[in-house]
Amino acid sequence: MSLNRYDPALIETKWYQYWLDQNLFAPSGEPGRESFCIVIPPPNVTGSLHMGHAWDNTIQDILIRWARMEGLNTLWIPGTDHAGIATQWMVEKILRDRGTTKEEIGREAFLEETWRFKEESHGIITGQLKRLGVSCDWSRERFTLDEGLSRAVRRVFVRLYDQGLIYRDHRMVSWCPRCLTALSDLEVNHREHDASMYHFRYPFLDREGFVAIATTRPETMLGDGAVAVNENDGRYTALVGSRVMLPLVNRELPIIADPYPDPEMGSGAVKVTGAHDPNDFEMAKRHDVPMYIIMNEDGTMNDEVPEAYRGKDRFVVRKMVIADLEKAGLLDKVVPHVHAVGHCSRCDTVIEPMLSLQWFVDIKPLAKKAVAAVEDGRIELLPAYQKKIFYEWMNNIQDWCISRQLWWGHRIPVWYCQDCEEVIASEVDVTACTRCGGSNLKMDEDVLDTWFSSGLWPFSTMGWPDETSDLKTFYPTSVLVTGYDILFFWVARMAMLGLWFMDEKPFGQVLLHGLLRDQDGEKMSKTKGNGLDPVEMIDKFGADALRFTLAAGTIPGRDMNLPEASIESNRNFINKIWNATRFTLGHHGRLGEPPLIGEIEPGRFERWIVGRVRQVAGEVRGFLEERRLDEACRVLYGFVWHEYCDWYVEISKPALNGELGETAQRAAQGTLHHVLMESIKLLHPLMPFVTEELWSALPRGEGSIMVQPFPGSNGEAPLGGAWEAELAPAMAEAERLIALIQTVRTVRGENGLKPKQKVELTVVTGDDALKKTLREEEIVVRTLGGIAGISFSGGLTEREGLGHGVGDGFEVFLSLAGMIDVDAERTRLGREVEKARSRIDQLNRKLENPAFLGKAPPAVVEKSRQELGGLETQLAQLSESLEQLAGN
Repeated sequence: MSLNRYDPALIETKWYQYWLDQNLFAPSGEPGRESFCIVIPPPNVTGSLHMGHAWDNTIQDILIRWARMEGLNTLWIPGTDHAGIATQWMVEKILRDRGTTKEEIGREAFLEETWRFKEESHGIITGQLKRLGVSCDWSRERFTLDEGLSRAVRRVFVRLYDQGLIYRDHRMVSWCPRCLTALSDLEVNHREHDASMYHFRYPFLDREGFVAIATTRPETMLGDGAVAVNENDGRYTALVGSRVMLPLVNRELPIIADPYPDPEMGSGAVKVTGAHDPNDFEMAKRHDVPMYIIMNEDGTMNDEVPEAYRGKDRFVVRKMVIADLEKAGLLDKVVPHVHAVGHCSRCDTVIEPMLSLQWFVDIKPLAKKAVAAVEDGRIELLPAYQKKIFYEWMNNIQDWCISRQLWWGHRIPVWYCQDCEEVIASEVDVTACTRCGGSNLKMDEDVLDTWFSSGLWPFSTMGWPDETSDLKTFYPTSVLVTGYDILFFWVARMAMLGLWFMDEKPFGQVLLHGLLRDQDGEKMSKTKGNGLDPVEMIDKFGADALRFTLAAGTIPGRDMNLPEASIESNRNFINKIWNATRFTLGHHGRLGEPPLIGEIEPGRFERWIVGRVRQVAGEVRGFLEERRLDEACRVLYGFVWHEYCDWYVEISKPALNGELGETAQRAAQGTLHHVLMESIKLLHPLMPFVTEELWSALPRGEGSIMVQPFPGSNGEAPLGGAWEAELAPAMAEAERLIALIQTVRTVRGENGLKPKQKVELTVVTGDDALKKTLREEEIVVRTLGGIAGISFSGGLTEREGLGHGVGDGFEVFLSLAGMIDVDAERTRLGREVEKARSRIDQLNRKLENPAFLGKAPPAVVEKSRQELGGLETQLAQLSESLEQLAGN
């Protein structure tokens, strides 16, 4: 089979459909095989995938393809997440654009709209995943709102409720006035605001004077129920039990003593707004202080406040309160203050701490099991330093608010009897009250937090609560791949719920990657306009180039800089492999079927490259086991591009052309073919499309490369006794010759010799073995070094007119007489020296500038330092070449 120009668009669709048609993504089903399973982190059905999804799924596909080639019984379960608040937000926006709202069309119609939106998004997402080349078993695809997973959600809710771990209560929550729902702490993003600290007075009722109060949220004073001082603060001991007047509201407030107020902060006295601050809520509970909810769900003020403020937005009322306090002579001062403010992670609205009736999980008993599983090694976190972060959060975990005031999601499976007030939690719909038998029932209006259902993902996707064969075979899963930013959103919840309900860890290993950044180290985002669209990159460079680039940047826990130039560079790498295959096929077409590697009589260079591909296979396997995909890519790139393509392909040409005899020709042809096939198999998990195409084009490339043994695996045939016995010394000799040719090439480059200019080479060495090897491989050395002839010497005293280089145990001298225009070369080198010095001065000034060092992203500063180091090395080499020319 011949190969034309590499065009990924022509091969990717063809091979993905072939894999589907051959059912190659399904488990082998063979009894006794060790299993390897991954569940996909289900993308939200909110539109299309971003580059972070491409990175995450590339890592998973590499691991699953590698495991498949290792002969394991592999399963990768795909699926999507209903993403309650995110999807509802998107559909509400669509309705607003149509000039309507969810309230106008009603709950049922809204859910129909959302299901339609989900189907459209699902089609886009799965199409993108397939273009990336993911080898999921699509026959097992799941959705967090499908019938089976919904049954699992109800089972978990009811069991936790029956165990007393789920309860409903008025508690402090983070409330989003835009999304009109409670949020978990993990759905709140905190960032610093330049704000103000307002200081004002609460007058005493029974004496002269006042208590000084300070707050960043003066509108909340309208809901104060008390003033608190530290129980050990002597300044206030006599005042505990006294009363002050709440300005603007004219409510009497008691002064209470509590451990919470910090005597060193402000006046040492704090207002207690139990319904709008989590710390105040705890104080109010301890002292039975009244809690006044002063806001509506949309952030406007309600009837608990004076009439002038009712119906107005909280931030408008903030300004009104300050103005009214100043008018009353009770505002002391306003001081600039920087503090962290919580924002809804979905709509970015400033959240409001608010007392609300919600459903909660007492999560601490579940958290203990998860912590123990990480501590004893049943669950491994990569990188290991994430364990400390995990423990810190889990050991201080708060009860989980699981109810959301949304319409899209799993409806809370609780019914309220309107006749006898019975509360019924049930896995099936309830039609009659279990206490009074009445049918006047109302189902809870709220839905469950999205993370409640996705927390069951590893076992619910396999059919739980039924006892299925998939659960027996593939649970617990082998590895979970996800970003470190959702370690607590999702990973911790899966660990807790999996251990609680399955009495078994949900996964053995968690590989946490970082965030994607642009070439300057800035986080990629749509708002900044610096993100790369994975589909655009696939259209431009092909899926394999994108995959290899993402894999090459994968260091557990580390963020990745992803410039488009890197993807283009790896497209060039694929072209290199493609052209090497065309070269090989061209010789097969001329010479016939290549011999098997065990049938040839190898020379030292054959032994060297075959030995190297075996070493590389071992290194790559080790790096994949360690999840160091970056190192696996580095090793493969260096071997395939430099050692195979740049060296062995060139070394093989004299033999392939018949210059060294038929035996050498067959050895070169067979070796070229063998190492190429091994390299393609090693590369397959990283770049599946192009490797499948090349595999199918090569003789003996039978079946799909997906199911070939990974090089170095147990099922691979040994090379044979003769190969093994002579491999190591032959490799050492070949590498010595390559080092010598490299030295010759360096000297040629330093002296500006053109490729076609042949020169005489004198090798100075006392190493007889090297001399022998050089004589035996003279044709290769002359061909690759541009050498007219080779001679040996014990040492040279007269060096005029010679280019000189030094290697390990040898020196090389090239005769330059008549080869170069010394004056022209000296002028050229002088220009290069000045150019390098000018750029070095420019970089030094930049790196000595405090403004640059303070403002530039760290990645830009480091890039400048690396450029400076490279230029200084280049300048030293140029100066040395000039000095050599001075003697000519």
